[in-house]
Amino acid sequence: MLNEKLVWTRPPKKFSINNEKIEIFTDPHTDLWQKTYYLFCNDNAPLLQLESDDRFFSFTVKTDFHDSHKRFDQCGIVMYLDSENWLKASVEYENTSFQHLGSVVTNNGYSDWATTVIPADIKKVWYRLSRREMDFRIESSFDGINFSQMRICHMTEAKNKIRFGVYACSPEDSSFKAVFSELKLSECVWKAHDGQKPD
Repeated sequence: MLNEKLVWTRPPKKFSINNEKIEIFTDPHTDLWQKTYYLFCNDNAPLLQLESDDRFFSFTVKTDFHDSHKRFDQCGIVMYLDSENWLKASVEYENTSFQHLGSVVTNNGYSDWATTVIPADIKKVWYRLSRREMDFRIESSFDGINFSQMRICHMTEAKNKIRFGVYACSPEDSSFKAVFSELKLSECVWKAHDGQKPD
């Protein structure tokens, strides 16, 4: 089982793992962010990841965050190489009206943040991370069947072996249960580009 191959970086105080699902109970004041705009550096979110030197693959996971309830509560997919080089995608709770589906890419110690507003009643999202050498595509889905691209990015330190998996955190004074299931590692579904030729 894929769950048995996952390794913790900074495990939370409370969690549960079996063949069907992973439950992470977030600790307050946990997050991932580096410098940009806010200037602060947060690097204490729990991460549960696989390690692979496969340069072409896709990794899919279902997230359930019915329990999220305070601003910035989040759970999703992650590829964490070190404190200054990582990416993540998640839904961040905002209020009872809306929340943010977004992603962060951090290269060489600087984070960005790309988001879109989605209704607050969405409480399950599937994510798919695909690798083509040092380039990555993040997709999301609300039904586990139809995926939409969130972003394509280049990771400067993803040269050989990488780590990727799931994370959950609560940047403010909060705690909630994040549930992950349907983890799947497959051949890369992100096909080679067939348009404009490279320079």
